[in-house]
Amino acid sequence: MAQLEAQGLVSSLVRFETLFGGRTNRVWKVLGGDNNAVLKLYRAPFDNPLFRNDAESEAKTLQALKCTGFVPKIRATGAFESSNWVLYDHAPGTPWQEGVQKVAQLLRTLHESKIKLDAPAGCNGTGDLEANALRILAKCRTNSKSRMDRYKPKTYIAPTRDTRLIHGDPVPGNILVSSSGLTLIDWQCPAWGDPCEDLAIFLSPAMQYIYRGAPLTTAETDRFLTAYGQPKITERYNALRAWFAWRMAAYCLWRIENGALDYSAGFDLEIATL
Repeated sequence: MAQLEAQGLVSSLVRFETLFGGRTNRVWKVLGGDNNAVLKLYRAPFDNPLFRNDAESEAKTLQALKCTGFVPKIRATGAFESSNWVLYDHAPGTPWQEGVQKVAQLLRTLHESKIKLDAPAGCNGTGDLEANALRILAKCRTNSKSRMDRYKPKTYIAPTRDTRLIHGDPVPGNILVSSSGLTLIDWQCPAWGDPCEDLAIFLSPAMQYIYRGAPLTTAETDRFLTAYGQPKITERYNALRAWFAWRMAAYCLWRIENGALDYSAGFDLEIATL
């Protein structure tokens, strides 16, 4: 509070309300002043083998996408002790629950944007997905780890040269719905990569269960892919689907072993997909 006040970013009259939606960082709604804001203090260090937690990437991405209308407006960024922070306008709305077509259209708009950004490379092709999943499994210890070998896909899909800017974590909790449309938040792991990555994260049965209590139905998945409106990309997603499920199952196993027991149902859902 003192640091933000000294920089003229908040007044002494504001109050901070803890937001509990995030699963990694500490987040507050800053109430008072001309407009409400959100303050995110990044947890450091946090070695997540699937979702990066990069404050610098979030700040750069919000700045680059500020004119699109589907990201919050960034106000400032800085450091406090050993952690980084980002301050941005509070985006109205509630976490997404239904209406897959609008999410598909939002992700297509992002993937078709011409904005250039210095972002890490995402996983691209079955070689990258296999390597990522194996790195996750290397961190696991339980007997379920050996069970994963039985479900490992055998197909090979080459990397695509048609890489795009992707969000990297478009789960329902990171998509806010309001009367003015959808807003994508939590940009700590953007990448230049295969747009199928974003499709897979959103459609993941585990992620849908974790964030809204149920996986999408087959009909909802079909409506999403149709609304996305890019047949070549959706065909590629379907070819890679088993690899995405295998990697997500590995991630769920790692989360379970690190105390997130609600991922047990997610693990079972991804195994059922396989």
